[in-house]
Amino acid sequence: MRTTLTKILLFIVTVVLLSSCNTIKRVQDNEYLLKKNAIYVNDKKINNEDVESQIIQQPNTTILGYPFRLNLYNLANLKSDSTYTAWLDRKEKRRERLNRFLSKKQVKRLGESFIVSGINKLLIENGEAPVIIDDSKAKKTTTRLRAYYFNEGYFNARSSFEVIPTKQERRANINYYVKTGNPYFVDSLDTDIASKALDSLYNLHRDNSFVKEGQQFKTKDFEAEQSRLTGIFRNSGVYTFQQSSIGFTVAWDTISGDYKMPVTLNIRNLQRRTPDSVIEIPYRVHKVSKVNIYTDKTFSSQNEPYIDSTTYNGYSIYSKEKLRFRPKALTNAVFITPGDIYRDSDRLLTYKHFSDLRNFKYPNIQYQYADSTQTDLIANIVLTPRKRFSLGFDLDLSHSNIQDFGVSGGVSLISRNIFRGAETLEVSLRGTLGSANDLAESDDRFFNISEIGGDIKLNFPRIFLPFNTEKIVPKYMSPNTNITVGTSIQENIGLDKQNFTTVLRYNWSPSKFKKNAFELMNIEFVNNKNTENYFNVYRNSFQDLNGIARDVGFIGSTETLAIPDQANSFLAQAIQAGNPLGLSSQQAQQANAIDERKTRLTDNNLIFASNFTYTRNNKENLLDNSFSQFRTKIELAGNVLSTISNAFGLERNANDKFEIFEVEYSQYVKTELDYIKHWSLSKNDVLAFRSFIGLAIPYGNSDNIPFSRSYFSGGANDNRAWQAYKLGPGSSVSTNEFNEANFKLALNLEYRFDIFGSLKGAFFADAGNIWNVFDNVETPAAKFEGFKDLQELALGTGFGVRYDFDFFVFRLDMGFKTYDPSLTTGNRWFKDYNFANTVLNIGINYPF
Repeated sequence: MRTTLTKILLFIVTVVLLSSCNTIKRVQDNEYLLKKNAIYVNDKKINNEDVESQIIQQPNTTILGYPFRLNLYNLANLKSDSTYTAWLDRKEKRRERLNRFLSKKQVKRLGESFIVSGINKLLIENGEAPVIIDDSKAKKTTTRLRAYYFNEGYFNARSSFEVIPTKQERRANINYYVKTGNPYFVDSLDTDIASKALDSLYNLHRDNSFVKEGQQFKTKDFEAEQSRLTGIFRNSGVYTFQQSSIGFTVAWDTISGDYKMPVTLNIRNLQRRTPDSVIEIPYRVHKVSKVNIYTDKTFSSQNEPYIDSTTYNGYSIYSKEKLRFRPKALTNAVFITPGDIYRDSDRLLTYKHFSDLRNFKYPNIQYQYADSTQTDLIANIVLTPRKRFSLGFDLDLSHSNIQDFGVSGGVSLISRNIFRGAETLEVSLRGTLGSANDLAESDDRFFNISEIGGDIKLNFPRIFLPFNTEKIVPKYMSPNTNITVGTSIQENIGLDKQNFTTVLRYNWSPSKFKKNAFELMNIEFVNNKNTENYFNVYRNSFQDLNGIARDVGFIGSTETLAIPDQANSFLAQAIQAGNPLGLSSQQAQQANAIDERKTRLTDNNLIFASNFTYTRNNKENLLDNSFSQFRTKIELAGNVLSTISNAFGLERNANDKFEIFEVEYSQYVKTELDYIKHWSLSKNDVLAFRSFIGLAIPYGNSDNIPFSRSYFSGGANDNRAWQAYKLGPGSSVSTNEFNEANFKLALNLEYRFDIFGSLKGAFFADAGNIWNVFDNVETPAAKFEGFKDLQELALGTGFGVRYDFDFFVFRLDMGFKTYDPSLTTGNRWFKDYNFANTVLNIGINYPF
């Protein structure tokens, strides 16, 4: 499959390269294909994205210098209809025979079919026509450049262009030249504000003006000042203020030669049109005298009267039925305060918080004057509740290395306003039936493995604690509390784990870009029911153990240890003090490693942890391709249980560890740092970078980190030249099914670009590895012992294609092992750098 796919990709690329290598096939003799633009400002070449955006004609897009979309376009036959007609008439009676065989109508449709014209249409739509230099567009560009520098304060700027043919046939560059002249400056700033209320507000905030005396004239500063003042006025009680009331008068003087201009800020009164004339109304500060909350307005009940009402903290609450919400739950989401001045920001926060409650559809907030004086306002908040209960279903088909075929299904029920405080309760059940043919005890059933599970999630739209936290976490931070209890039970999957989890999590957002999450309690209990199945699941460990047994004569050279009794018995003897089996030092070390791993993976786990996560993401919206994200997390586990164990004088077991419910609880500290940065290189090209470092240190009651909290390397979202769990630790040549450790470093760099339409491409480089540190693993190759071990960072490079379905991105990446630390020194670079050893990764959405 992989070889076939590779051959197909190579064939497609070769056809495109060979068939369309002449990029100027559609460029006439008297025309030039645009290769490059350059801008020279005052005889100095500049690279400024804002200035370059003024250029109308841009060269054809390229992928690493290759004009793929142009050559795709050149493959098309622009006259496919005439070509088809010529083919019909090329041989005598061909048209006549086809008409008899198909009919005239069908012969005509054949010419319009996908095979004849559809392929050409596809090539034209997804290709890119050659950009032929157009003098008229170049002249328009010079006009735009003059306008740009005019808005930067260079009122005497001049611009021109020059077409410079290259050494290649019918290709040319364009140089644009700008002479800016001297800039103009703001000489003085006066004000002419009609409203006394606005004049007072302006003087309070004048020092933060974007337009300052002695500053170079820039149009964007005047626009920013308009927006700043509009925000100040509309958040200081001026309900009716319009930005169009703000203007600037500039005394233009381009003759005196001092390049200084007096500026006057003009703020007019509100202009209101009547049937006969336009009247001026002075702006003034408005106060919200009353806030009404209507809780249950729907289309079917819009004519019904409100029969229940109450007041709470100055708010009036109305309902057409018996009020289902506690008043405080509603007023907590309202930032418009009776008796306070009008603010736009209060309205926006109220919109957001009611939407976050998940109990109402998007609210409608309207203002009206309280009386004919038009001084005070009444705020009416109209809410449309969602249905009290909602039911959801999902179905999924799957395939993995554990199951040949699987069917997963789930059902979830959401109950809203469960305690009349706008809480939401979600109960979900899920189940999987699968088929696996390699079970040790297979039977005739097709579906012979299964997993069932369920979760109960309760959300409170506030910090749920026995004391008031509003001074610590104000309500504008959207605080909420999540309590989750879940379980899953496996049968004939691995060790048939039973998993129980309980999480108490607090979330709040101090600002638009910052989020905090504090898990006061994160409890996980893992019960391995079928530990006797270990060697059936972890076959590589069994093969290593079986090889030792053969080498020392415990079984014959062609025999196999019986699972579980004989395999467990041999392993127990192999690690026994005194070495009764006479193992070599290497065999003894290997047997101990097998036993350590078996013990760690079969022992039950009890994790009682708390953690805090801080995230900062300055991405403005979904279309923002230049942003950064920083995430840090710290987790402590086992300290509460350790305190209890010591306080109550619990006895230690044979391993000198405390047990709770006959399970050694885990104790560790874990911290992570994750940084992501995206740079927008052009409209469609993005350079993405990610760095990650994570370290978990066991102490006290633990010698190692539980499997579920350890790190692995490789896979579709990590180092894509290795499969998940197949890289590391360190330089070890591990044959384990799942390789994990407690220290991880990862660096990823990816260049993303458009190919055509919704098809995207990427080139990537992934570096990283995992190591064991400060735990009980003794294998030297797996341990991190200093900066010298950074030479064990694996490097994978490759390329990928992605298809954007709008609501998700399907991703296919091919990774090549560029530097493999598991190989001997001197043979690590490009040893397996070929298609035969490539790793194919399928993923959903971008990896970072």
